[in-house]
Amino acid sequence: MVDRYNFLYPRSHYRGSVQPENLVFNANLQEFSHRVSLICGLQTNGKLSPEESYQQIHALWKQLKRSKKELGIGENPFQS
Repeated sequence: MVDRYNFLYPRSHYRGSVQPENLVFNANLQEFSHRVSLICGLQTNGKLSPEESYQQIHALWKQLKRSKKELGIGENPFQS
């Protein structure tokens, strides 16, 4: 069961600056990427219309942007 989960929902290891907000954003970014990949596959196979796919990806993008803003990623580039 674990192997199947890892296959369907792969996660990459984080290699950047280890700060809580960076780790959370990385997890959100990987989730965004995975969901966009699934939506693209559904659209390619005719299960979703191009417009519906666009709307779903656009909503995911807005969530990712909101996450970035709430976590303060990139607001103070000189902070270590």
